[in-house]
Amino acid sequence: MIATTPICMAGAGSIGCFVGGVLADAGRRVSLLARPRMIEEIKGNGLKVTSFEGFDRRVAANQLSLSEDPSILQDAGAVLVTVKSTDTAEIADLIARHARPDAVIVSLQNGVGNVAVLRERLVGRRVLGGMVPFNVIALGQGRFHRATSGDIVIERDEVGTAAQLSVPSLAMQPTDDIVGVQWGKLLLNLNNALNALSGLPLREQLSRRSWRVLFANQMAEGLAAMKAEGIKPVASTPVPPALTPHLLRLPDIAFQLLLGRTMKIDPEARSSMWEDLQRRRRTEIDYLQGVIVAIAQRHGLQAPLSRRIVELIKHAEADGKGSPGLTPEQIRFGPSE
Repeated sequence: MIATTPICMAGAGSIGCFVGGVLADAGRRVSLLARPRMIEEIKGNGLKVTSFEGFDRRVAANQLSLSEDPSILQDAGAVLVTVKSTDTAEIADLIARHARPDAVIVSLQNGVGNVAVLRERLVGRRVLGGMVPFNVIALGQGRFHRATSGDIVIERDEVGTAAQLSVPSLAMQPTDDIVGVQWGKLLLNLNNALNALSGLPLREQLSRRSWRVLFANQMAEGLAAMKAEGIKPVASTPVPPALTPHLLRLPDIAFQLLLGRTMKIDPEARSSMWEDLQRRRRTEIDYLQGVIVAIAQRHGLQAPLSRRIVELIKHAEADGKGSPGLTPEQIRFGPSE
């Protein structure tokens, strides 16, 4: 049973530390496979997990197993993969070498291709897809803050892994269509790059119609590409994917009346891609807008906005100066002369 064996967060960044911290606070045995910088931060400060909803807990460092050595995987009954998509193959190989053959592996990553990579490299192992709907901000000194809402979703299996991993402060829901759920999340994640390019807090960005229209046009390109590919995205919000672009284009007052009260977002929340740019890290743009561009090209469709956003993010990565603070017009047409 998962509840009686250690749970290892494989690649403990913002999401991994938050999820691991909440699980540990609930009494689960948790280990973090993390980089030396993260380990030292937690050893010096403990692991504090907070939420815009008021959740506030501190887990002492000695309540966790912390290591950069992948041998920490060997006792885990469940391995929750939270590395960037670019590192999926590498972590899969480490799991293959060090984790128990009967350990369940759950991908809690952005993007839609990670489960296939894990299964290809972990033949014969139980690998499940997952989806994390919320955003986590690393605030330093061992604090990880959940800034948006939603329950984690995990592919349904015969032993009820989702229910076994759930704790009172972190619900995990099973689904029979994890592929559709992940594609639905990818549509929403198209705003990650817009937020990163804007430099604005998410709530402020989404309160402005000019940004929402840009997001809506992104989603329209994504929906067209998915339709051509025969993909049926499943919404992670009460709004169906096909309807979302129309609602995003509403005037500010109408949008606030319809959706403003249901947008549970911390006032200072920003996307993980914004954080990647600020910390001079490689982003996951190839696994978000890049996927839409590739599908569109395969089917002879045009996706000019997705293509331009890929270029802008890659330019910001290379520039190494954090968010460029662009306007919607600059994203559409380039900087003014």
